[in-house]
Amino acid sequence: MANSRSARKRIRASERKHVQNRGVRSAVRTYVSKARRALLSSDAEEPAEERVHAAIRALDRAAEKGILHRRNAARRKSRLMAMANKLTRAVTEGADQAAARAAAGGGVKGRSARGRARSQAAPKTATTGRGKTAAKPATGRTTAAKATTTAKTTTAKTPAKTPAKTTSTKSTSTRTKKSS
Repeated sequence: MANSRSARKRIRASERKHVQNRGVRSAVRTYVSKARRALLSSDAEEPAEERVHAAIRALDRAAEKGILHRRNAARRKSRLMAMANKLTRAVTEGADQAAARAAAGGGVKGRSARGRARSQAAPKTATTGRGKTAAKPATGRTTAAKATTTAKTTTAKTPAKTPAKTTSTKSTSTRTKKSS
């Protein structure tokens, strides 16, 4: 816990800012995802350009306030504009719109794609409420069977190794006195 009044006040202020910034960050994500969906959808109920410009405005505003890092906002704007430009180029060249949208989307991203790939690759396992896998079920071996296997391993004796014949490497030189 903070010791001084100013430190306690600073904690309260930072908590208020954290709550406010979290809302702004969430709104920015919503603007960007709506713009991407508008670009990739075939129906034109609301022009995609307006959605893209609204997302860019939200990113700029968040970067200006310091909620997002300016380079993070610039990268996200760049990716959004690259997608929009790729789609407009494909439409003006007369390419198939469905293929152009798939190419501009860059494939399926996010958790849903990874989850789909995992579910197709491996069988489904039981999970707990927090997304963790449950404990593995028993393999059918009882504790008595485990006890007998451990007893066998402890009572079984391995043959003792016989010592190999070793030769002495010590030199057997004797000292001789010089006679004078």
